[in-house]
Amino acid sequence: MNYKHLFYFWHVAESGHLTQTAQKLHVSQSALSAQIKQLEEWLGTPLFDRQGRQLVLTQAGYIARQYANRIFHEGENLVKQLKQGIDGTDLVIRIGHASTMSRNFVEAFISDLVHQQDVQYRLHSMTPDQLFNELANHQIDLALANTNVRGSDKQLWQSRLLARQPVSVIGPPGRDIERLTDASLRNKNWVLPPENMPQRAAFDMLSAEYKWQPRVLAEADDMAMLRLLARDTGALAVIPDVVVRDELNNGQLKRYLTLPNVFEHFYAITLKRPFEHPMVARLLKRFA
Repeated sequence: MNYKHLFYFWHVAESGHLTQTAQKLHVSQSALSAQIKQLEEWLGTPLFDRQGRQLVLTQAGYIARQYANRIFHEGENLVKQLKQGIDGTDLVIRIGHASTMSRNFVEAFISDLVHQQDVQYRLHSMTPDQLFNELANHQIDLALANTNVRGSDKQLWQSRLLARQPVSVIGPPGRDIERLTDASLRNKNWVLPPENMPQRAAFDMLSAEYKWQPRVLAEADDMAMLRLLARDTGALAVIPDVVVRDELNNGQLKRYLTLPNVFEHFYAITLKRPFEHPMVARLLKRFA
């Protein structure tokens, strides 16, 4: 394959217009059209459909653009990394994190970046599907998630367990709770993770074992929302300690019990790539 042909295709795919792309790349429209035609002949399939003056990607064209994104973003990253090693150009690191994660944990993870003048960091909160799509398309350098992911032959993920946090029974101060067997845990209002989360399954097992008969006021998979519910409803909550760290420290909430063998796991996920972002390596070094 001639990568110059792929480069021209990539730019046309982004703009959808031959004329605009030809002007941007300082080539004639006919030359640009010929380059794309040669690529289509080499691949054996059309990459564009014409709709008026606009070019619309075919299914094959969409797949080709995804690969071109990865190929040329890797090239850009190579140039940036080598130049940064030579002239000290400021670094930018893009970190995505699952919307369900504790903001306190994310803040602790990036604490080394906060006071570094030569590093810019960009944080993006998103769903797990968005997180892995953006990582695969090189739109972020690192993903933080509270669920693990396995690699495949097509997508080579690297997943590292950063930490596991205990999950506790948290509530307003003044409750008479010391043991799982205490009668004061029965018939109480609770705010809980939803049923598809491991922490909820563990709670339900304990609840059945000790006959707590909980009244579930609310469920939330978003840790920030669960924190607000724990703080403002007066109900008991099942939540990782790190999520309500500030409320525990200032006395708004109290940790009554730590659930046995129940943890929230935090993972850092990257793509296997020949050139690792230097700041990713530095951040993960603390968890080696």
